[in-house]
Amino acid sequence: MINVLFVCLGNICRSTMAEAVFRDKVEKAGLSSSINVSSAATGSWNLGDTPHRGTQEILKNNGINFDGIYSTKITDEEFEKVDYIIGMDESNISNLLKLSPSSKWNNKVHLFLSESIDEKRQEVPDPYYTGDFDLTYELVSFGTDKWLEKITKEIQK
Repeated sequence: MINVLFVCLGNICRSTMAEAVFRDKVEKAGLSSSINVSSAATGSWNLGDTPHRGTQEILKNNGINFDGIYSTKITDEEFEKVDYIIGMDESNISNLLKLSPSSKWNNKVHLFLSESIDEKRQEVPDPYYTGDFDLTYELVSFGTDKWLEKITKEIQK
C-alpha cells in the first residue's frame, strides 16, 4: 500500500481538494487497494473543520465526493508511515521540513506541481486568499493526474 498525504497551511482548501480529487481518480482507476489518500495541515487553525465552502462547491460541481474529509495536522508518525508527503507550495515545503522529526524523512516531501512540465507554475495558489477556486481546481486536477501516473508506474514495477 502506497500512502499519499497532501498538505497545505490550514487543510481546508487546497490539500482537501487534492485529497478528494486524487481519491476519486484512484477509485476510478481501480487502485483503492494499492493507494491510500489523505491530507493534513501544517498549522492548527482549522482542526476538525470540513473543507472550505469554495472547495466544497467546486467538488460538488465536478461530481467529486468529499465525505469524511476534515482538517487535521500532520503528525510525527505520518512522516514515518507516509510514502509521499506533497506540499501545495514552497511555504508548505519549508514548514514540512521544519516539522519533520528527522531529516531522514525529508526525501518523502515533494512540491505538488514538481511532476509538472510547466516550469512557470510550480505552486498552487491558496484560494482562501485569492478566491480563485477554479484555478486551484484546474491545477489540482492536472497535478493529481501526474501523481497518479507516477505512482501507478511504481505499483507496476
